[in-house]
Amino acid sequence: MTVGNARTPSAPDGTILDAIIIGAGFAGLYMLHRLRQSGLRAHVLEAAPDVGGTWYWNRYPGARCDVESVAYCYSFSPEITAEWNWSERFATQPEILDYIRFAADRLDLRRDIRLNTRVTAAHYDEGANLWRVTTDQGRTVTARFCIAATGCLSASRLPDIPGIDRFKGQVIQSANWPGQPVDFKDKRVGIIGTGSTGIQIIPVVAAQAGHTFVFQRTPAYSVPARNALLSDHYRAAVKDHFPELTRQLRAGLIHGNSDLRIPGEEPLPPPLTAAQMTTEEQQAELERRWQRGGAWFMFTFADQVFDKHANEIAAEFIRTKIRQIVRDRTVAEKLCPTSYAIGAKRICVDTDYYATYNRPTVTLLDHGTDPIIEVTETGIRTGKGDVDLDIIIFATGFDAMTGALLSMDIRGRDGLSLKQKWESGPRTYLGLGMAGFPNLFTITGPGSPSVFSNVVISIEQHVEWIGDCLDHLRQRCLAGIEPTEAAEEEWVRHVGEVANATLIPTAKSWYVGANIPGKPNVFMIYVGGVGAYRDICDKVAADGYRGFALLPADTNREAVA
Repeated sequence: MTVGNARTPSAPDGTILDAIIIGAGFAGLYMLHRLRQSGLRAHVLEAAPDVGGTWYWNRYPGARCDVESVAYCYSFSPEITAEWNWSERFATQPEILDYIRFAADRLDLRRDIRLNTRVTAAHYDEGANLWRVTTDQGRTVTARFCIAATGCLSASRLPDIPGIDRFKGQVIQSANWPGQPVDFKDKRVGIIGTGSTGIQIIPVVAAQAGHTFVFQRTPAYSVPARNALLSDHYRAAVKDHFPELTRQLRAGLIHGNSDLRIPGEEPLPPPLTAAQMTTEEQQAELERRWQRGGAWFMFTFADQVFDKHANEIAAEFIRTKIRQIVRDRTVAEKLCPTSYAIGAKRICVDTDYYATYNRPTVTLLDHGTDPIIEVTETGIRTGKGDVDLDIIIFATGFDAMTGALLSMDIRGRDGLSLKQKWESGPRTYLGLGMAGFPNLFTITGPGSPSVFSNVVISIEQHVEWIGDCLDHLRQRCLAGIEPTEAAEEEWVRHVGEVANATLIPTAKSWYVGANIPGKPNVFMIYVGGVGAYRDICDKVAADGYRGFALLPADTNREAVA
């Protein structure tokens, strides 16, 4: 890559690369492929022993995507689309991991990926205009650009419960599941956490274990997946019409989590507000979506995430379903969410979750009436007594959006650390970069649609935008790019305004960092839609990268100012 009058060496080690990419999941792999297409030299550093990102680590029983498999995949490669066949409507973790491995091999990406290599630090060398990236092996790799493809849900966490280290049985964290199958037969198993992960794990473990104890802090809204095998006819139809499906997904016209239709199927009716429907019509539409399955239920009414009354209609529908499914009335009421709006926490998609509580070998312990006090040598002590266990499973989620980035010592201009910059909450421009950190990009970073979208679609949009940006810099012999503080400030304000027009930020959720003690509670996602967000990013680029300072070849502090 030509930067000013200098040409970047192309040797693989010990020289300056064009880009270092951190992470070998969906984002890192596509970023590597896109940079190669531009003739740039890039390497990927990955902590795991294999590619896959979150789909490598989260191999717990029941792990499954809540976006339809034919939409949760790369759209940029006709070859991969033609050669890969999904088996189920909602793919399991092993199948998604196989797909990612297949893509890495099909695109010949592995030769530029270093596995078992965790990045511990990334420091910007202002004098040389380079990023120096250090690994846990003590090696330093140098590149013009640093691209964090670390994922939004990759920094797992254990809760702050006293005594975890005292337990003499087996402790398992869902995001770091053992490589070998776990034998639950005749075991007393405690599962802490009833978010998306717990809701997937609980039915599978309960079907095998001697007794399963579920420790619930806050009940979740969950809808049935209605998973099924895909027919040859359906797969062929998807492939025949894949460009059009991709266009609709990228424009935000469909989401890929159960509202996906292929030509020839019954078209989706445009959503109406709750007020535009009679009570009978409201219930009929809710039932139709419940039977269809998937997170599409969240958008039953056009005003469901904006209007409290409309939201409550959908929420009460789910509570009624819970009361119909769960035979024990006391247990059913404990499973009914009442303290937050549906959608304000991530809606869950399940297989037989609520029915699992009808098993005589399943016990629900609710934090509201029976809180966890501590972990003992033999199990868990609650407010009402001791629960003896053989295995404890922590399905307690992630330090979302920022955790993986802040786990590294990232430093920009004047030694400014990312932890310092984000001490009051994450601040980015478009979720793509930060003022004070030249030539550093974040794929699906805070302030982008990320987890409030089909994340693979959002990944592709970010990768392509970054790739086009680097092409722009090279063609003009520019040294780099950095968001301005003014643009960053305006974007943070806009993200907040869009979110605050909805009910989404109103709950204490990981969307705002409420699950991490001491983490600033700031809403971290752009909820204006992937289509609107894509238009914004495209216009920024078309306006000569409005809101960014383009660094000349002889860049210095004064040039950026």
